Amino acid sequence: MGPLLSAAFVLLLALSAVSPASVGNPEDYAADEAERTASENIVFDDYRGKGCVDDSGFVYKLGERFYPGHSNCPCVCTEDGPVCDQPECPKLHPKCTKVEHNGCCPQCKEVKNFCEYRGKTYKILEEFKPSPCEWCRCEPNNEVHCVVSDCAVPECVNPVYEPEQCCPICKNGPNCFAGTTIIPAGIEVKVDDCTICRCHNGDWWKPAQCLRRECLNGQSLS
Repeated sequence: MGPLLSAAFVLLLALSAVSPASVGNPEDYAADEAERTASENIVFDDYRGKGCVDDSGFVYKLGERFYPGHSNCPCVCTEDGPVCDQPECPKLHPKCTKVEHNGCCPQCKEVKNFCEYRGKTYKILEEFKPSPCEWCRCEPNNEVHCVVSDCAVPECVNPVYEPEQCCPICKNGPNCFAGTTIIPAGIEVKVDDCTICRCHNGDWWKPAQCLRRECLNGQSLS
């Protein structure tokens, strides 16, 4: 057997060793080729220079205004693509109670025009007294400004508080203590047979000045 016949014999053995499963199915090749051809034939619409497409797939003509997505700011379709308004929106009033979002910027439609204080509401510039010692007013900025009364020191040792009055009053006039006895101010008071007391002028909280005389059997010798 010559060298040429030997090579042919080896090639024949190699081809006969290949199994049918290792060779692709002709139908599979046909399907792949058809899919490849179909993908190459797909034509995607190109709107560059012709219009604009928003997120939902809507197409707009050049010069047409539209609102992309959920934005309230309009866009204009140009040859370079959408040009959208992006204004610097003013800050809303801190006391705004009603806001509308119809335009590009939110707008305050209602501002709080009253004050709240201790669970009650008051009109702007309204004056009120939440307690006998407080005087308050509802300011234009919706804040309450209050002034608390500063009571003077009472001129007695037994002041009383009357309803609807802020400061205590001395119903019996100025007085002071002489021991455990309360005596009126401005006069000398004989607290017993041997002792005469008098309140300090203006210093009603101080104990009274008392003068004790010599006594014999409870009777003054003078």
